[in-house]
Amino acid sequence: MPNEQNEQPPAKIREIALALDNAIENKNITAILSSFTNNCEIELLRQQLVGKEGVQKWIDWMYRNFRQIKFQPVILMGQGNILFEEFIVRARLHNGLEIKSKQSEIIVFEGDKIKSLRLYFDRLDFIELVARGPLDKTVINQIIKKSLKGLA
Repeated sequence: MPNEQNEQPPAKIREIALALDNAIENKNITAILSSFTNNCEIELLRQQLVGKEGVQKWIDWMYRNFRQIKFQPVILMGQGNILFEEFIVRARLHNGLEIKSKQSEIIVFEGDKIKSLRLYFDRLDFIELVARGPLDKTVINQIIKKSLKGLA
């Protein structure tokens, strides 16, 4: 149950989350870092990143892999100090390839700062980051095919 002193109006937490999206799209590292509490947590890809150092690791990882990132919100729902968002990421890799990924996140706020950010997405959306030659692509296609067996 949210702590009432940390609760923000739903419009306010949406505004903060959209400002973070904007800062990421514009590579405004100062604004990204200032969006988080000092003792924040970020969870993605089964990794737990803690504090501003963790936020910096996440930023470094994003910009090392993606030249450009754009967000398209699909659903934003907020209650108390928690925001759920479903969104589409369009990322351009450094080699020019564009990737589209449908993702979701849960953000927990402490006042007007992010205390916890949990990101959920399919790693296979970003497989082009590692697929270099024909053998890599063949193996990846087999993994995708096997993962869909019985569904498609």
